[in-house]
Amino acid sequence: MSAERAADLARLIDLIEQFPQQTILVVADFVADEFVSGDISRVSREAPVLILRRREMHTSPGGGANAANNLADLGARVRPVAALGDDAAGDALVEYFRRKKIDTSGIVRKSGWTTPAKTRFLAGWAHTVQQQVLRVDREPERLPEGTSGALVHKARERIAEASATLVSDYGYGSATSKIVAGIRGRGRWKKPVTLDSRYRLHEYRHLDLTAATPNEAEMEAAHATEIAGDASKLEGLARRTMARLNLSALVVTRGRHGMTVFERRRAPQSLAVFGSDQAVDVTGAGDTVIAAFTLALAAGGTVLEAAEIANYAGGIVVMKRGTATVTREELAAAVRSDATENHTERGDGLAK
Repeated sequence: MSAERAADLARLIDLIEQFPQQTILVVADFVADEFVSGDISRVSREAPVLILRRREMHTSPGGGANAANNLADLGARVRPVAALGDDAAGDALVEYFRRKKIDTSGIVRKSGWTTPAKTRFLAGWAHTVQQQVLRVDREPERLPEGTSGALVHKARERIAEASATLVSDYGYGSATSKIVAGIRGRGRWKKPVTLDSRYRLHEYRHLDLTAATPNEAEMEAAHATEIAGDASKLEGLARRTMARLNLSALVVTRGRHGMTVFERRRAPQSLAVFGSDQAVDVTGAGDTVIAAFTLALAAGGTVLEAAEIANYAGGIVVMKRGTATVTREELAAAVRSDATENHTERGDGLAK
């Protein structure tokens, strides 16, 4: 490893060590990820379907709640702002974050509204790996009137203490462009603001956000065109998106091809996937990426440094099953391990 690269990795370690000093405002669509596990007992006589003998069920934070959960496990102080229904799924998410000592006072509970939930049924034989056989989604209607204003008020109360703001839009109404505009008001953002929007990337124009982290499929959908691995086409679409949204940077995740970092007046930077390119489970990987990226920016990292840290985090989380997180210790260990594996010069201190 060159001395320059050793210094780069040392810098990433320094940034990761500063994560506990950061406070991140998360404006997001919270989703309850429910996992129902069972053993295959037999085939039904009523229809050609498997009968599962239910063993257990657990609920994990999904969607923007997963981004908040990743931020917490990376060491940040998290200030979530989101709407939840006054239902069992909403109760489960609030209780989960309370157990982790995360402030839930920014969560708005709405009676009669359904908390977005994705229930995955996992099945297998005894002593085999469980596989997903069915997913059932519960999707709410439009947020009740007045909820958007309440979310804006909650966010504006908390933004002064935040080192950065993360916007996670899954299309359920808690993180719309209108809400983000209300949070900003007539001024300009004083700290970094990052965006992960599943369906409405280009609706966030004129908001002067810092960066967005779409995946390649989301870029294709936003521009109604196919990229098919064409780097020049990807760059063209990325530059158009940056111009439309007035972004300083765009980080496009590309699955087993890693990610590509676009910045103003700079050539694109491609980052190879960290670890194996054979992912175990990509559920929620984008939430991990934007959490690590945002936190690294908040800690003072450059866009490229933040993307490198996010690339490590993404490579770790896709090797875990279910909606998972990455801890600060795991992330730092991955950077040190990468340094050790490529190490040819002793004395840079990273391998200790």
